[in-house]
Amino acid sequence: MPIGRGLVGGSPYLGVYLRVSDRAALAPPSVSESLVHDLERTLGVGVEQTTVLDSEVLGALVAFNQAGVVVTDRIDRSEQEALERIAPVTFIRTLQSALGNNILVNDHGALVHPEFSDRTVTAITKALGVPARRGTLAGLGTVGMAGLATNRGVIVHPKATDLEAGIATEVLGVPVHRSTANFGVPIVGA
Repeated sequence: MPIGRGLVGGSPYLGVYLRVSDRAALAPPSVSESLVHDLERTLGVGVEQTTVLDSEVLGALVAFNQAGVVVTDRIDRSEQEALERIAPVTFIRTLQSALGNNILVNDHGALVHPEFSDRTVTAITKALGVPARRGTLAGLGTVGMAGLATNRGVIVHPKATDLEAGIATEVLGVPVHRSTANFGVPIVGA
């Protein structure tokens, strides 16, 4: 399995700027052509470049899997069109509108912020085509920051409890491992 590394705007916190699934990747327009090439080569996915809310922090704002993309309803038409090249877009209205930070998803399930309403959880389930369940990782409701999921496995904050890791395994249908990133940073999704 190839491994790569890179920076976005001088930052090693790629998860803040990029959102990746087993099928596609989102990157801001400012990302260098060489990093786009590295993402495509290393991950074996196509890269769509866009902003969301005129912001480059795509990883914080967008969640997606093979079935759909969820994002706040305040994006503009060109951003929506770019996201639709990945999967159908569903707008989610919630106070916790940084959906990438608040949803940990793969093609099997979604772990979502514990304060999401029943209506929001139902909308996420429908949009992403997977069961969604509220939960935390290391006591954090921002599960998309505290974890990173693929269809092969999940890494989570090193202080995630056994119960939290067990729920994540059950919901996402793949093994969960505690880890850090960037020389010990526990927020592995950032």
